Amino acid sequence: MEKITITFPNGTKKEIPVRTRGIDILEYFGDTIDKSKVIALNVNGEVVSLSRPIKVSATIEAITAESKMGAEVYRRSLCFLLAAAANKLYPSSRLLVGHSLGFGYYYTLDGDTPISTYEIYELEKEMRNLVRENHPIFTKHVFYEEACEIFEKLKLTETRKQLEYRCKPRVLVNKLDNSEFADIYFAPLVASTGVLKVFELKPYGEGFLLRFPEYGKPDTLPEFHDNPKIFEIYKQYKAWGKRVGVTSAASLNELIVKGKINDFIDITETFQSQNYAKVAEQIANRGNVKVVLIAGPSSSGKTTSAKKIALHLQALGYIPHVLSLDSYYVGRDKNPKDEFGNYDYECLEALDIPLLNQNLVDLFDGKTIDVPSYNFDTGSRFYTGEKMTMHENDILIMEGIHGLNDKLTPLIKSEFKFKIYLSALTQLNLDDHNRIPTSDNRLIRRIVRDANFRGKSAAGTISMWESVQKGERLHIFPFQNNADAVLNTALDYELPVLKVYVEPALRAVKPSEPEYTEACRLLRFLAQFDAISSDYVPKQSIIREFIGGSTFKY
Repeated sequence: MEKITITFPNGTKKEIPVRTRGIDILEYFGDTIDKSKVIALNVNGEVVSLSRPIKVSATIEAITAESKMGAEVYRRSLCFLLAAAANKLYPSSRLLVGHSLGFGYYYTLDGDTPISTYEIYELEKEMRNLVRENHPIFTKHVFYEEACEIFEKLKLTETRKQLEYRCKPRVLVNKLDNSEFADIYFAPLVASTGVLKVFELKPYGEGFLLRFPEYGKPDTLPEFHDNPKIFEIYKQYKAWGKRVGVTSAASLNELIVKGKINDFIDITETFQSQNYAKVAEQIANRGNVKVVLIAGPSSSGKTTSAKKIALHLQALGYIPHVLSLDSYYVGRDKNPKDEFGNYDYECLEALDIPLLNQNLVDLFDGKTIDVPSYNFDTGSRFYTGEKMTMHENDILIMEGIHGLNDKLTPLIKSEFKFKIYLSALTQLNLDDHNRIPTSDNRLIRRIVRDANFRGKSAAGTISMWESVQKGERLHIFPFQNNADAVLNTALDYELPVLKVYVEPALRAVKPSEPEYTEACRLLRFLAQFDAISSDYVPKQSIIREFIGGSTFKY
């Protein structure tokens, strides 16, 4: 029998028969891991299910539910479990996944009436039955016609539609034991339902939340924190997507293949522009706003949004001025450090709050200020001689991660401030119950921008992304509900545009680099979209902030 060599994290090697499943080699890890917590393997830099046969010699690592990669496997598997339960109980209805809310995903059942509390209870009960029965989940290839037949029978209409634009002779599917339920393979799942013990279904809106553990705490559910403003924006965009008939990767690919994408781009950009105009009108209707504060997570488009808001305010008779929060860093000699001894540029204390507030007070009193600048190379503040004065119809615009935190501007009365939160919240799904994470959209934007304008590799951007997200959880997300308005900066056609730029960068990540696993995941995700040329992207589109070619100056 042909043998392959497996190398374990401690350097030991073991010869095993080719096509041995991952679950069957856990014993060779010895006492170095708690085998009961292993839910997947990293095989030569690729995350794979424990049920997958290993075909070549490999270096492997165990993935537990405590890790970020493990948590993602766990969440995807819960979604699969829910889809299987919904298909069994309500086979005539379509289970539709929405966006994330806290540590959960919002779902609805597509029907004439909202899902009832009792139906939600029955769904959770069936999910727990499947967990208790510990059904194997396995992955297999089926031929194209068989895959079409499976998804038609299961009424997975968007999944079936995607096969019209991904015409491979073999289709990889996830299958639940010997049941009829299957789903197309996007990424690995757990090997069996028995490990999916920690979850709940919580009634919410017209549907419910599938709630799951947070990273690093796989055995408990976190406290639920509502975010009604983000939810309302999501509902608005989801309803818009349904009206224009583009709700999935498949329906977007259909427009691309049929040569109708240009019209959709125009519609999408117009809809977003209308929402910027509405926020500008809100600002004008308040009558006493002196400063617009714009905040949002990394790559949410803060810089372009500030410029677009400025244009709309000009159209309403204002004279906008932009004051950069980056100019108010305290300087490297005073900058706080994180627990690892690195400069923490994302904490509030990295900014000179007294100087900022004194400048604002002076501006609003009609005084002239010297506008500061900051040299990131030397880590020090300097002045160029630029001055600023505000008059009757002038309005100030500032963007930065702390914009929604009132500790940024404690000397400014609340009635003078208008706070805007940005979120790149795509309403598109891959199909009915496989979602597109907002953070993936932003990470892809960030990789493209860093490669285009900062000389950074995809691996370099990926390596810092977890730290960026940690800063967002600390300094941005807790203040979302302080916003006077929320703007969705995602454009539903942008991933096929960004794909052209980001795929070469991702393919350049080497298997020997720790970021290779994430690069593979993103490439697999982007493979669901056909490409769109950047020639179609308008010159003032927010996408231009990342790919270049904008008429705005950055």
